[in-house]
Amino acid sequence: MESIWSKETKINDRESFIGNGKAEVVVIGAGMAGLLVARSLKKYGLDVVVLEADKIGSGQTKNTTAKITSQHGLFYDKLIKKVGKEKAERYAIANQKAISEYQRIIEEENIECDFERLPAYLYSTDLSENEGIEKLQNEVRAANSLGIRAELEKECELPFKVNGVLKFGGQAQFNPLKFIEHISKDLTIYENSRVLCVKDHMVYTERGDIWGDNIVFATHYPFVNVPGLYFLRQHQERSYVLALENTQKLNGMYYGIEENGLSFRSSKDLLLLGGAGHRTGNNEKFIKENECKCGQKLGIYDYLRNQAKEFYPNCKEVTHWSAQDCVTHDEIPFIGRYSYLRPYWYVATGFKKWGMTSSMVSAMIISDEIIGNISPYSEVFTPQRLNMKASYKNLIKDMGISIIGLSKGHFTNKTPKCKHLGCALSWNEDEKTWECPCHGSRFDKDGKLIDDPAQTDLEI
Repeated sequence: MESIWSKETKINDRESFIGNGKAEVVVIGAGMAGLLVARSLKKYGLDVVVLEADKIGSGQTKNTTAKITSQHGLFYDKLIKKVGKEKAERYAIANQKAISEYQRIIEEENIECDFERLPAYLYSTDLSENEGIEKLQNEVRAANSLGIRAELEKECELPFKVNGVLKFGGQAQFNPLKFIEHISKDLTIYENSRVLCVKDHMVYTERGDIWGDNIVFATHYPFVNVPGLYFLRQHQERSYVLALENTQKLNGMYYGIEENGLSFRSSKDLLLLGGAGHRTGNNEKFIKENECKCGQKLGIYDYLRNQAKEFYPNCKEVTHWSAQDCVTHDEIPFIGRYSYLRPYWYVATGFKKWGMTSSMVSAMIISDEIIGNISPYSEVFTPQRLNMKASYKNLIKDMGISIIGLSKGHFTNKTPKCKHLGCALSWNEDEKTWECPCHGSRFDKDGKLIDDPAQTDLEI
């Protein structure tokens, strides 16, 4: 199981960190967010060291569908209601600027990464009633009120009937690994250098320690529980992708608004068909729901393959893969200072499905804060925010799931227990992995760690 980006792109290996050191900034994590932060700070003249547990881009960056878009699902209408128009406008402007920043970097540095500007569409397939189109109408009004160029259309190029589409112009897509292969060339990066713990300014790895005047956690999910308590403030979700040949070339990127809606985008002569999302550690719910609809028990990839054959009868699967996303309770990323108790720590997490623009926004905000500038976006994304109106429903749901998982972990020996906080793990048959329904850690069938916040392998 390998993404098309991994198949197409080779990034040269780097040595591991050994010994002791010191830097003005230590960035933990060499994915898109960590590398953009490091690149931005280096442009300001700071001494930056990046530590990566595995290989450059080996985490979620290699598994993204790589849409660079400010269109984040049916989001802006409810965002205005949750946080007010001023903050919603700053969120929109930050993500719009992120798209422009990618284009500026790519053009200035002549990066060959298949970058192209395309519209992004939300579509509704609810043909029986007007609920879907009403949601799109509310979203287009909200987007336009925030300065985003959006418009409703009745038809699109997808191979099935839709009840309406919402178009965001001026969005983009690219090959993320080709991009980071270029921007990583001039950065000081150590691979296979897993961080074991961080205490104050000291970062401890397996073969050496390094002092950081400032420390940036760009690890997808923060692995330090206290301070910050991020394990109480977000959960993780999985989604799946097929790369198909013998399909049609799309002139836009598409995202369905209904439950189990599908995602579409083209990459050269391939089509990426994605969807079938579920909370990490709870794939059985999706399988059960779709078993009732089709009359047989299907795995998640089988479900997508059936959808693909229905839409494109002559298609052929080239590869398939999956991604994992952190989701905060108010669905706004945590970007900025890690905690009031550690003013020299910074974090970038909770990107939901929109990691490309969120990574660039992270670079903008965190680099400003470290060099002493005032970012116009900090208030919106600050990890120290507390908006119970926007968060309480998801907070209560996540707490309930965590309590159940922790209870099973402590009172049963039928399954392995997560090395993070001891929740009982669930088996994902589609991917042959152990998954934590509490906080999203993942392990392969032999217990080797795949995804944080756990930091050590299982003992199976």
